[in-house]
Formats: sequence, structure tokens, C-alpha cells
Amino acid sequence: MGETLQDRTIEGQFRAPHNGFQQAPGSIHNDEVASKLGFKGGTVPGSVHMDQFAPLLVQTYGTDWFGRGNMSLHFSQATVDREEVKAVMQLASPRSQLTMFNREGAQVCIGTASGLTRDPESEMSRRMAAQPDPAPGALRILAGYQIGDVTTDIPMRIEREALDKALGRITERLPLYDEGVLPPSHLVRLAHISRPTVLAKVNQSVGLFGALEIRISEGPLRADHDYVGRTTMLKLTESPKTESAWYDVDIADAATGRDVATVTFMIRFMKASSPLWAKTG
Repeated sequence: MGETLQDRTIEGQFRAPHNGFQQAPGSIHNDEVASKLGFKGGTVPGSVHMDQFAPLLVQTYGTDWFGRGNMSLHFSQATVDREEVKAVMQLASPRSQLTMFNREGAQVCIGTASGLTRDPESEMSRRMAAQPDPAPGALRILAGYQIGDVTTDIPMRIEREALDKALGRITERLPLYDEGVLPPSHLVRLAHISRPTVLAKVNQSVGLFGALEIRISEGPLRADHDYVGRTTMLKLTESPKTESAWYDVDIADAATGRDVATVTFMIRFMKASSPLWAKTG
């Protein structure tokens, strides 16, 4: 497989992803909120961009990718509603390289993918390992957290009606989605049901996806099926503009108790949105 994958590049067409969360109050996807924080407008969720890579993954690894595969993206620039972007995949073994660009040629995200469940050298794994620990007392928004914090027994389910509605605006519609298989964006959405639980102690602030990783071990995951989540805090980091929480959401089949997938989140919380970082004097 290494020889067949090496030194080939495939790409999709320019698509115009929809920001379906513009009306969410207090959200980075809301035009007013995002503009106050220096963005062009309400941002398209990074998980939506994952769907544009799905046809390239199927072309490379087959539909088996939805049963056992991974995709890892780091987001370098936010996009706004209907901003056109193109997905590009440079094939290689053991992992392929992913990039996305807008019409002006600016990089929107960079990442990795393969037909295996786990990749210790994935984009997110490498970036997380390279991040220094914050100085003592540096965290304010995430001050209530410790590495290793765990939450358990989180019910998770995506209704088929919600999936069908989303398929009307998805950038790339694959036949298996019509059979109830969750697209990458909805696998993230399933795992993101854990957010009110895992981030319950976050002080007031606005967050956005800085990186996402999907690892499927026993898929495909489907709508109208009950799952149970547990979360583990992996890392806490800080930069001049953000505090970031990196955590796993392990997803188990509710009927069997077996783990079927993991989604790793890196969520950036904007310091400028938090009263804890408000300027004084």
C-alpha cells in the first residue's frame, strides 16, 4: 500500500460550507460575538470542514474508513458562512497529509489521516506533545481543571431526523449517510454532547475548535443509536490570546459497553471574551 499511496495528490472541488449556528447567543458562530473578537463574522465550525475530506478518504481507504480510521485537523484560520474552501489530500503511508485552502490561497487547516484507528504521529498528537505546560497560576478560565480529570456515563445520541436535516446542506453527501451513518461532522457533534459536562467549570468565555481528531475503532457510528461517553482531560495550555483544553471523549455502544470511537478536542477559549482577563486601570 505504501507504494500505491506515495507521491499522489487528490483534491475536491471548492465548496461553500454553511454556518448553521449563526443565531446561537454568546457563540463564536454568532456574527455579533465573533466580530467583537476580531473575526470577519460568525465562524463555520471546524467539524463542518471535516466533511469535505470524506470523499477523499473513501477514495483512498474505501468506506472501511468509517469502520476503522482516523482524521486529525489543526485549524489555522477561521472561515465564515459560504466562504469557499477546497480540500486537498497528499497520499502517503503510514499517513496521508490533509490541507484546506480558501479562494485566496490562505490555509484554513492542516492535518493527517489514515485507515488505522490510532496514529501516534497524527497532527494533533504531535502538536499536543509540543505544547509547554502553563506557568503556575497562568490559567484563569480553566483554573478549575487538572490533567487527568474524568467524567463518565454521558448519554449520547443523534436522531435520524437531525441527520436528515443536516444532509440538506452538507458540503459532500455520500450514499452511506442516507443509510444513517454519521458523517465526520456528526461524529464530532455526537461527542460534543459531552461539552456541558466536561466543561461545566469553565468560567465565562467564548470558545472555538482549535483542533479535532476522530479515531474510529468499531464503526460505523449511526443515527438513532444510543451511545455513552466518558471524557479525560489530557492537557491544559495557554497563549497570549487563549487558554486551551485538550481532552478525549471516548464513545461506547450503550448496548454492549464496548468502545467504538474517540474524538479528541482542543478548544480555545478567547481571553478577550472573559471578564477574568478584562483590562483594568
